[in-house]
Parts: sequence; structure tokens; C-alpha cells
Amino acid sequence: METKPIQSVNKAITRDCIIQKIIPAIKSKWPPNVCKKILIQQDNEKPHINPTDSKFQAIANKDGFKFQIICQPPNSPDTNVLDLVFFTAIQSLQDDKIATGVDDLVNNVYSSFEELSPHTLNNVFLSLQGCLTEIMKVHGGNGYKLPHMKKARLSRLDSLPITLEVEEELVKETLEYLQLPENNIGATYDISHISEALGF
Repeated sequence: METKPIQSVNKAITRDCIIQKIIPAIKSKWPPNVCKKILIQQDNEKPHINPTDSKFQAIANKDGFKFQIICQPPNSPDTNVLDLVFFTAIQSLQDDKIATGVDDLVNNVYSSFEELSPHTLNNVFLSLQGCLTEIMKVHGGNGYKLPHMKKARLSRLDSLPITLEVEEELVKETLEYLQLPENNIGATYDISHISEALGF
């Protein structure tokens, strides 16, 4: 047996990966008695499948789960937690390992994933939350600086939060902006539940 990389990834391969590998893996690890509505985010590459793909939809709402595919905003890699920090964190571990072939490389990536600390993952999602807050401040634009909250220092002081709070006024202002006719996103995302929760 010889492992070879796939030369051309297309929609069929992407669909098969989501249906045969990603969804079963999520289901096997998902905790019981918690919300089973799960968003799978793509980054608009050509091989990625359409959110309304019929084969995906056929298995999206089984076993009490509700899977939905969403696409990150164009030209906003900071909204993709994988591009933002996660892949870099894995690659920094993988780069320290020797690979003499494809099998070694695959094994190194797997072992680096397993070695990744939960503390690192917490930092990754805090970075994502910080970016999303900054994006709201500039109405979805790219003209913002990546926020730095000195996570290492806060962690040493045992003061690192799990989540970041967002000011209610910023959320209301963002919702108001999204509801303007020229910013109509109703066909893509339903934001009514957010408005209702805030009484706005």
C-alpha cells in the first residue's frame, strides 16, 4: 500500500468528506443533552459544496442533529477560526517533526492535533471572538486591527476568560445596520432570534 495525495479536490470529494467523515466524527464526540444545531463553515473555495446541496441536506437533519453549511464573508479570513490561529498552532507542532514521506507527514499532523493543548484552543476561540467584535465595530469591513488581550499574562494570573462579553449597544447598532435595506442579509441569515432576545 502506498499513500498518495489527491491531485484534484472537487465538490464530490468535499461532499464525501463532509458526509462520510466530518459529520460522523462530530456525532460520535458530541455531548448528550446539549443543542445539536451545528454550523459547518466553509471559506468559499470552488470545491466547496453549496449549502443547499441535496446529498448533504439528505443527511443534515438525522439523529436529532441539525447541520447547516455557512460560508465565511468574502475576504475575511479572520472570521474562520481555522485560518485565524488553529492551523498555525497545529503547524508549529508539526514543523518540529521529521517527515520522509507522505505517511510520515500525515502521522505528524495527526499527532500534532492530539498534542494541541485545550488552553491553546481556548486562546484560538478568544481570538476569534475578539475579531468578530472588531468586525462589528467597522460594520463588517476589513479596516480593523487584530485585538491583543495579553492572553499569556491573563492565563498566568488565572484570569483568562472563556468567553468575551460584547456591549449590548454594539450588538443593537450592528443589528440596526444589518436591517437597513441596502444591507439586506435576510436571504442568507435569519437574525430575528437575536433581535427578539435583545427586545430590539
